[in-house]
Amino acid sequence: MQTVLHAAAMLPASIPSPDWSGFDIPLPWGSLRIHAYALCILAGIVVGLWLTSVRWAKRGTPEGSLWDIAIWAIPFGIIGGRLYHVFSSPDAYFGPGFDGTGDLSLIPQIQRGGLGIWGAVLLGAVGAWIGCRRAGVKLTAFLDAAAPGLLLAQAVGRWGNYFNQELFGAPTTLPWGLQIDADNANFPAGMPADTLFHPTFLYESLWNIAGVVILLALDRKFNFRRGRLFWLYAMYYTLGRVWIEAMRIDDAEQISLFGITTRLNVWTSIVVFLVALIVFVVLGLRKRDEPDTAYLAGHVPADKDAGDNDSDASDKDGGASDKDSDAGVREDGELATVPADGKTIRHADKSVSDSESRGNLPDNQSGPGHTSAPTEAVKEPAVGTTPAKGGQAAENSVHQDSGSAPDTDRTK
Repeated sequence: MQTVLHAAAMLPASIPSPDWSGFDIPLPWGSLRIHAYALCILAGIVVGLWLTSVRWAKRGTPEGSLWDIAIWAIPFGIIGGRLYHVFSSPDAYFGPGFDGTGDLSLIPQIQRGGLGIWGAVLLGAVGAWIGCRRAGVKLTAFLDAAAPGLLLAQAVGRWGNYFNQELFGAPTTLPWGLQIDADNANFPAGMPADTLFHPTFLYESLWNIAGVVILLALDRKFNFRRGRLFWLYAMYYTLGRVWIEAMRIDDAEQISLFGITTRLNVWTSIVVFLVALIVFVVLGLRKRDEPDTAYLAGHVPADKDAGDNDSDASDKDGGASDKDSDAGVREDGELATVPADGKTIRHADKSVSDSESRGNLPDNQSGPGHTSAPTEAVKEPAVGTTPAKGGQAAENSVHQDSGSAPDTDRTK
């Protein structure tokens, strides 16, 4: 018992504020600042792509297609996330009430923080659509594969708010309260320096990690397709974002609807949740008219079609081997109007003419004593069958030319 109390006493009474926010890389003309916030975003992208690549490969998609899509989706997502943040928290950029007193030069400075998830998802989906079209795969298939990875990326990237000491919640006395440096620009004015705040970044990170496990488990059980897993992700994330966003005390655009005034992101999360729920249900009610494939129509790889094409070709006229046997001429130039195994001839080869039949006779023999050589190549047809024209032509040619030398000018 005393050991437990001693261990509990050693636990920190709060989450300390970070004493590190990045590092500098010396350059000939100065230094390059690498912010911890950017590193968290980058780490989130890496782990998200890793999980997505594992799931994407299991769909039998083209090798390298994930990177063809990511090269469009990631830049579009970053731009969309920044634009959403700027217009959802416009005071710093345009001034209160868009009075022009803001600083527009802050807009591209994403290292200061500020990426709105819904702008990132919306514009990122546009980039993903471009990449999917170029790769010949379905956007819905990619979104289903990427949904858990997207949630994992958000879980890691959210730690950037910790290093920037931003987007924290209201004051709290809980043992996991977050310390914020009193001299930080984000510290609320008029509050005691030792005030602790709800670590909303941690709440959201844990919520997202739990969501990754839930999405993977549900997808394994129900095998969601046609974008349904993505819409399930949207429902899960917004469900947590509503209560987490409501805890924050940073400046944000306030919207009044139905007599309720709250943050824009709260209303956005509610609307997205309802839309996702409706789409998820509608997609579940629709029957699958298309085969379960990640490829767009007309973009299925040739190697997957080869098996069908080969089987179709083999069904026609008995396959390629039968076509060769019906051709009337073997590769060595001898007549072969009847296969060597003695089976009935399927059809006559019109391409074998009398001249060709004569041309296939030996060019160094003459006289009636050798007329039996070509005749032996044409076997007697089965009872009730008709010999091929090529064989008949050869036989006629032999009888007509009996006793004279072959026409060497027409020999092939």
